[in-house]
Amino acid sequence: MSALTENRDDLPDSVSHEGVRTLLKGLRVPRWETVHTIVAVLAEQCTPPRDPQEEVARFLPLWRMIGEGEAGALKSARELVLGGWGGEDGRWTPEQVAGMLINPFNAIEIHPSLAAPHEPVLSEDEWVRVGVRLIEESGAEFALRALLRNLKGDYVGAEGGAPYGYQDPSFEAAQAFAAFRYGCQEILRRLRDEPNLLADSIRAMRTDETMDRDDRAELLESESDVSLMREVMIVTPDTWDEVSEEAHHMIFGYLIKSISPVGPPGLPDVERFQIVWRVPEPSAQ
Repeated sequence: MSALTENRDDLPDSVSHEGVRTLLKGLRVPRWETVHTIVAVLAEQCTPPRDPQEEVARFLPLWRMIGEGEAGALKSARELVLGGWGGEDGRWTPEQVAGMLINPFNAIEIHPSLAAPHEPVLSEDEWVRVGVRLIEESGAEFALRALLRNLKGDYVGAEGGAPYGYQDPSFEAAQAFAAFRYGCQEILRRLRDEPNLLADSIRAMRTDETMDRDDRAELLESESDVSLMREVMIVTPDTWDEVSEEAHHMIFGYLIKSISPVGPPGLPDVERFQIVWRVPEPSAQ
């Protein structure tokens, strides 16, 4: 065993004959570098050979538990999938620390279409070193599972105001305003070409069984306002600017089933937003 550890650039240490004997007999707690080296060499000698990195990652939490107890050990990748980050008692868990550090949001300025503008808290090189260390210590599967949880939105802090997350209320409000403005512009374009569009859209809305119940209830409540309905029913492209904003919103609800961003800010609106009309445009039918 000692001979197998000599002259190995890929191992952190070479271990003497006495060092191997002391480790295997458990005479004292060895240094991690010694354990790393012996575990990697033993993995290579298995039949069939085992992956040295995976075995080293499996042994590290066990070695760390000698001094730190079970609190020093990360969950297995399977436990992470089933049980999440933990920390329900308000105390930080090793998994939460790992999840925060491996979240790419903390290392790069993600495109504004995907995340709120922010200052990275560590450099890209530091983030890579953290990831490499996590893979070395806990295995590639744990690191990749933790990264996937972050990318899917289950990141540390998601329920407490998203301190490490992807939402920005001011950005979302600006996005919604831009979508409404573009939708109104397209409504005017269609009203000029299709005089019966509003009436056809109202009929389509009333027969749309997929419409959200809350949206339908809100629209029906607005219809109880006689003066508002009068504005809506007589609107034309020429009188659009003369009616109230409430009428604009109501007409928007009648004509547009949904509008959503499909491209980042900076693109022309026609490429940035996608509109689903209650009555498809004649060219699309």
